[in-house]
Amino acid sequence: MKKLFITLSIAILSIASCSKTDTSSANNENTGNIKIGIIQLVEHSALDQANKGFVDGLKEAGYEDGKNITIDYQNAQGEQANCITISQKFVNDRVNLILAIATPAAQTIANFTKEIPILITAVTDPADSKLVADNNMPGGNVTGTSDLTPVKEQIDLLKKLVPSARNIAFLYSSSEQNSKFQIDIAKAKADEVGLTYVDATITNPNDLQQVVQSLIGKVDAIYVPTDNMVSAGMANVIAITDPAKIPVICGEAAMLKAGGLATYGIDYYELGKLTANQAVKILKGEAKPAEMPIEYIQNPVLEINTNAAQKLGVRIPTDL
Repeated sequence: MKKLFITLSIAILSIASCSKTDTSSANNENTGNIKIGIIQLVEHSALDQANKGFVDGLKEAGYEDGKNITIDYQNAQGEQANCITISQKFVNDRVNLILAIATPAAQTIANFTKEIPILITAVTDPADSKLVADNNMPGGNVTGTSDLTPVKEQIDLLKKLVPSARNIAFLYSSSEQNSKFQIDIAKAKADEVGLTYVDATITNPNDLQQVVQSLIGKVDAIYVPTDNMVSAGMANVIAITDPAKIPVICGEAAMLKAGGLATYGIDYYELGKLTANQAVKILKGEAKPAEMPIEYIQNPVLEINTNAAQKLGVRIPTDL
């Protein structure tokens, strides 16, 4: 009986030991699989490229979705309610890091967590949008990259391409803080170069065609900043402005694909990769968002849509 008891005891201890080893292995696998949540405001080319650059940048650094990280990509389809739902999901899922693409998406997720590291991109001025305390020293759990473009140079470009322009319109969404920031710069530059202007603001995508139609016969050109709502509906804008021979100067190159005339723009794919570099530093424990300055793409590129220029009868100066 004593011998039987000893044998059973050894068997039980052996089973317990195996069980403990298996659980430890499972925990190691779970902790090794980093979870990254991506919240994108709306689907359009510039934001899509920022997302692609981020994912590719992570992969180049050795962080690949489906291998050693899990990426949960969510698109809010331009709806604030969706931004809230996605933000709640990421916090409940306890993701290790969040990428927020575009200002409204970034503002929403930043209100839901002060602990999970948040990287932002395609945000014009994070400090102005109250996402960080200071662009050079964020001070919280948020940092990232800015898509601030050379707005003053874009207004100069408008003057060069449309030298006869006297009255222009600023077309943007009144609900996007990033757009307001750019328009303030554009207005100051317009005053400097002697252009008069009107605000053509929209509050939702359904306003766009009506607002643009109201500008026909009143303005000589239109300026659009890096506005997400207008960019997503750029084809509808051009469908109205092209027949009226009204050139549209844009804040970013993706709008040119829909028929915009020209821009001094940045490469959103490279912006996404720049943000990925920041993510790698955070994931490796080499830096914290609070101490990581907002970063910018240098050397914006002049791009002109020659097909649009031909349709509109715009002569491209030789110095461009």
